[in-house]
Amino acid sequence: MLLYILISVVIVSLLSFSGLVFISMRQKALDRILLVLIAFASGALLGDAFIHLLPESVEAGLKSSFIYVILGMLLFFVLEKFIHWRHCHKGKCDVHPFAYLNLIGDGVHNFIDGLLIAASYLASFQIGIATTIAVIAHEIPQEIGDFGVLVYGGFTRAKALFYNFLSALTAVAGALVGYFSVAYFNTAVLVPFAAGGFIYIAATDLIPELHKKTKISESVEQLIFIVVGIGLMWALKLVFA
Repeated sequence: MLLYILISVVIVSLLSFSGLVFISMRQKALDRILLVLIAFASGALLGDAFIHLLPESVEAGLKSSFIYVILGMLLFFVLEKFIHWRHCHKGKCDVHPFAYLNLIGDGVHNFIDGLLIAASYLASFQIGIATTIAVIAHEIPQEIGDFGVLVYGGFTRAKALFYNFLSALTAVAGALVGYFSVAYFNTAVLVPFAAGGFIYIAATDLIPELHKKTKISESVEQLIFIVVGIGLMWALKLVFA
């Protein structure tokens, strides 16, 4: 199982280079692609939380499941509030006044992603795959935004890619901590904890970005890709049932 965990977090870490692919695009085309990715990520995160993580936690008999959901949401609130970090999906982001602060906050978030992926695989292979896909779905627009933040903050493109990758590697550290700590505490509590974090990300970071576009055609497109994200999580549930 450790091999699957490491493969998943390495793939997630390599997404830190995704900004290089999109940063040369025209801004209009980039904005359109990002909206599609954000909508899909929102659906995937919500689908993973409600279709995979929470049912698994309830079936496992964890009586405090929804308390851990709340704790997960509160932790992500603390990260945003006190580390002054939040998801950003455009090349220029005024929310990040300091590029280094963005790296620190992103590193903490990636570490938690690693913990969540490890906990999900330890719960079951199905949940591990679903959580990895959900993390990837929201990491792509986030990493594109983070790359833009670092460049805007004064980094050269080469340094922005390098430091963003170093920050992403904390996911590997988080996965190893999660895997090897299973003997010392009940990692099952991380499953509803992950659900709370995913719900928070989708509801407070991603979906508000979608509300910035209000045309009927854009709104319909967003809804379609939210449903596609949820549908993918449902399909995984059926395949691995």
